[in-house]
Amino acid sequence: MATTVHEPPKIEGQRDPSQSHGGFNSGGQDLVPGNLPAVKRYSPPPASTGIWVVLASITMTFAAFTSALIVRQGSALDWRHLTLPNILYVNTLVLFASSFALEMTRRRIRVVAGGLKADSVDASRWLYAALTLGLLFVVGQYIAWAQLRAQGLYLATNPNSSFFYVLTAVHALHVLGGLGGLLRVIRKMGNSTLRKSTLDATAYYWHFMDGLWVYLLVLLWMKL
Repeated sequence: MATTVHEPPKIEGQRDPSQSHGGFNSGGQDLVPGNLPAVKRYSPPPASTGIWVVLASITMTFAAFTSALIVRQGSALDWRHLTLPNILYVNTLVLFASSFALEMTRRRIRVVAGGLKADSVDASRWLYAALTLGLLFVVGQYIAWAQLRAQGLYLATNPNSSFFYVLTAVHALHVLGGLGGLLRVIRKMGNSTLRKSTLDATAYYWHFMDGLWVYLLVLLWMKL
C-alpha cells in the first residue's frame, strides 16, 4: 500500500531568515530599509590622542623642576636674589601674539573648508606670522641669557642662576619643538594634505607653551 506524503502548508508572509538584511537584527526588522545598517565606531585621530600624552609628560617634567627648586631654596644658605631681565616681559607679549596669529590661521582654514578659497593666502600669512613670532621669542630668550652673562651670572654661579638657565632653556627647547610642528603644518597646507586634527594638535601644544611660560615667569619672579 503506497504512503502519500503531503507537502507542508505554506504560510503567507513568512520570510526566509537567510534573506534578512545583515542577518543579525532582532525581530527581523531592518535598521535601514533596503540597505545594510551602517555602523561607524568613532575613534579619535592619533594627533588628538597623542598631544594629551605629550602635554601630560611636559607637565610632570616641570612639576619635578618646581619641586626641586622649592626644596633647594628651603635648604640653601647661598640663595641670592636675582632680578629678572626686563626683556622676559616683552618675550611674553611676543609669545601671546604668536598664539593669536595661530588662532587666526585656524579661523581662516575653517573658512577655506567652507568654500572661500581666496582666504587660503590669508591663512598662510597668519601661519608664517605665528612662526616668525615664535622664533623672535627664542631670540629674546637668548638675549635674556646674554644679559645675565653680562652681569657675571652663569649656569654655575649660584643656585638661582642655575634654575633660571635650566627652566628657561628647557622651555625654549619645547618651543623649538612647537616651531617644528608649525613648519609641518605649513608643509602640509602647501601640498593640500593638512588635516584639522593636525592643526588643532599643533595649536593646543602652542597655547600650552604660553600657559607654561606664564607659570614659569611667575615662579621665577616669586622664588628667584
